[in-house]
Amino acid sequence: MGNCIGRKEKLTAEFVPHDGAKVYPTVRLYGSPKSILTAYIRFVLIHKSVSLDFVPSNETTSEIETGSNHDPVTIQVGPEVVSGSRETLLGFIDARFPSPSVGVGGGEDETTPLLARVTRLQHKSVLWQLERVVRWGEDLATRGGNKAVDPTMGSPLMEIRKFGRSYSEVLEVMMEHAKMEETVLFPIFDKADPGLSKAAKEEHARDLPIMNGIREYIKTVGVLNSGSPDYQEALHNLSNRLKSFQGHCKEHFREEESELLPFMEALELSKEQEESALEQCFIVMQETHGRLLKFFLEGLQPNDAMKYLDLISKCGDKERMESMLQMIMK
Repeated sequence: MGNCIGRKEKLTAEFVPHDGAKVYPTVRLYGSPKSILTAYIRFVLIHKSVSLDFVPSNETTSEIETGSNHDPVTIQVGPEVVSGSRETLLGFIDARFPSPSVGVGGGEDETTPLLARVTRLQHKSVLWQLERVVRWGEDLATRGGNKAVDPTMGSPLMEIRKFGRSYSEVLEVMMEHAKMEETVLFPIFDKADPGLSKAAKEEHARDLPIMNGIREYIKTVGVLNSGSPDYQEALHNLSNRLKSFQGHCKEHFREEESELLPFMEALELSKEQEESALEQCFIVMQETHGRLLKFFLEGLQPNDAMKYLDLISKCGDKERMESMLQMIMK
């Protein structure tokens, strides 16, 4: 089954969506890093809180049917070895690791336009990642400059730098998402009705300086004396600014999903037009679907991550699709 030296994997985010989940034994996953099915199973196992060793198989692209249920993917848990279709593997995983359940569904969105699907899923990931940063900011403010309980956070200065890097990753995804909407999504609506996306564009113009302002404020906090009253006050201000921005984002996304995206079906785009526009989304959001893809997907629940991988599998440029999948498996 290929190289026997696996890699133990864990979520890159500081907080995982299933806090307090039961810890399960190590699972070995064999499969091609270019396979959609391998990516599916990897994300399900990680969200099950198992310790995962991924062992890349030796199959080349020409030897596998990329994205099909015939990809050679195998799960090994102790003496138990299971191979087969996505449904077979997911059924085994849910039976062997029942909490949290992921089910084998995922086809309920098939009638929803592709651009509406990708936009809603991106909203979900952004909101989860932003919630993680807000919680971290609250914790910083509560401690008022004292060291974190977790020794891996290091000194207060080291922690605020890590916090800044984490926020910058969320910010980068958000800015690429906004760029995608402005260059792919909104022009499609504007062609049908120039006024449809006006409010959303105004929201983007309002939020951009707020997002960048928070990033600069984090840098300011980082140069203050961690034991000073100014530092403590700055942490509280930072926490409040993050919460306020989070509220703006929730409202903005809600408005887009309830007032704009429902018109997508009325546009009556052909399958070719939809898939071409989806491809442009991946191209515009280059970093999100490159080095940040693993980070982005970890903000989704397992079923939603699988739905996003389904969208990636529709990518007409197979080299681009394989490149994205390999970023996930690194």
